[in-house]
This record gives sequence, C-alpha cells and structure tokens, in this order.
Amino acid sequence: MNATAVVLEEPEKLALSRLDLAAPAAGDIVVDMEVSGISTGTERLLWTGQMPHFPGMGYPLVPGYEALGRVSQADGESGLQEGDRVFVPGARCFGDVRGLFGGAASRVVVPASRVVKVSDDLGEGGVLLALAATAYHALQAKDAKLPELIVGHGTLGRLLARVTLALGGESPVVWEADPARREGAQGYTVVAPEDDGRRDYSAIYDVSGDAGLLDELIGRLAFGGEVVLAGFYSDRPSFAFPQAFMREARIRIAAEWRESDLHATRDLAESGALSLDGLITHRRAATDAEQAYRTAFGDSACLKMVLDWRGI
Repeated sequence: MNATAVVLEEPEKLALSRLDLAAPAAGDIVVDMEVSGISTGTERLLWTGQMPHFPGMGYPLVPGYEALGRVSQADGESGLQEGDRVFVPGARCFGDVRGLFGGAASRVVVPASRVVKVSDDLGEGGVLLALAATAYHALQAKDAKLPELIVGHGTLGRLLARVTLALGGESPVVWEADPARREGAQGYTVVAPEDDGRRDYSAIYDVSGDAGLLDELIGRLAFGGEVVLAGFYSDRPSFAFPQAFMREARIRIAAEWRESDLHATRDLAESGALSLDGLITHRRAATDAEQAYRTAFGDSACLKMVLDWRGI
C-alpha cells in the first residue's frame, strides 16, 4: 500500500512524493484523505527552519495535523465502518520519512483510537477541529478565566473568540494590527491595538506568536490579571519584572490540545453552538502543494489554506 504525500525535505524545499505505507496492524484503519489544512503556526516554523527542537522533529517530514477523510478499511473492533468521515490529527505510517504530523497525504494508516468520527454536516469545516480544540484547551485550565482580550484575529484568534461565546462567555475584544484582518467578527469587536485605551483586563489571551508583546500585554492587566500564551513562539518570550510585580501578574502557557478537547469541540460544532464557517479562505489541489504552502505563509488574506486530495 502506498500514498502520495507532501514531504518537507529541508526548509523551504517541498516535494510531492509517492511513499510506501506501513501495513495496518490490529486496531488500525486506512483513511483516504479528502482535504488537509496547512498550519500557519507550527508548519510555518518547519517551512522556515525556525522550529525549536522537539522529539521526532526533523527532515524529511510529512507535515499536516489537520486532515479530513473517509475510512476505506476498518476491522470490526474499531467501532468505525467504511465510508465514515473522520478527522485525522496526523499519522506515522511513512517508514523512514518522519510523520510527527503526517496528515498531508492522500491515504494514511492510523490507529482507530486516534481519529474522531465527524458528521458530514460539518463539511470541510471539520478540518479545523484541531485548531478549535487548541482554543478550547486554552480555556479549560483549572481556575481559567475566559478572555476579555484576545490578541490576533487569524484563524486561531477567531476560533478562540467563537469558543468563548459558545461556552457562554462575554463578548471579548480582539486586537488585530492588520486592517485587512479586522473583518469577519461574529459577536465580538475587533480593534487596532492603538485604539484600545483599556488597562484593566483580567484575562488576556495572546495567539499572535509575537514573543515581544509581553510588556505591552502586562501593562494592560488589572491587578492579579493573567496573560495566557496560547500561540506558538519561536523566539524567547521575556518581560520587564517591575511592571509585572506591581500588578502581581500571572503568565500561563497553554499547551497542545488533548483528546477530550477534540471530542468536546466536535460536539460544540455538531450541536451548532460553535460555527466553523468562513475560516477556510483558500483551496488548492494537492498537486499544487508548493504554491499552496507559499500562499498560506505569505498572503495575509489567507486564513486557512486546504489541500484537496480527492482524485489523487
């Protein structure tokens, strides 16, 4: 069994390659991919070569942890049937080619326990479940306050605002420096940072990925307030101590989503409480993968790029 896959051979060098797949073992399923998303956070860092070292990281690598497809092979104990639509948060089935992410392929072999069955009603929006789960996870820490201010109105920032509202929170303010990205709010307000004079936020969630913002954000906190770093940062975050000391500020790191977050987010989306509409702005056939990656990372109008694997 084999598949066509995107392979990052080295920074800024991408190929579409035919790779042999590991044979399915007990508990595995085979998924024929429909679409996969391109992450402008972690995958951008892999593309540029700026990704900090993590176990299993390196080149060559099949990227992609946002993938949606149909089960084409399943055993009776998997709980899934041929034709079921599933979200696949990556796969490791490509032999010597690293699959730390591994979702950008026409077909994958993956443990059934790793995928999440989704309703056809979600359409291509189902590919956004990992990002939505990332937002949901950031809000679920013990004693976490829902955000009053969100920094960044990209896909993750929009999902963070939407999940906040889906959980019954008050409408947050969202900062966005790029005027072109201030459109598309659903039930919340988007402003330029310089137009917001407020300095008493109790909970600020930063998804900008800008490690240099901490001093500014701490300066916008109420006493005892919290800044949550919910993006991914290639540079070392730092802050001036006196201002943080005077506010008795807290800084929290939101880590990767857990399986329970993925299921909870799926349920919110399928119930209609969480909309995934309007976030996929660009689509390309998987055969145009290199141009798709360059557009995803270089065009500010691109919120979410998906690759279409159907027909490959």
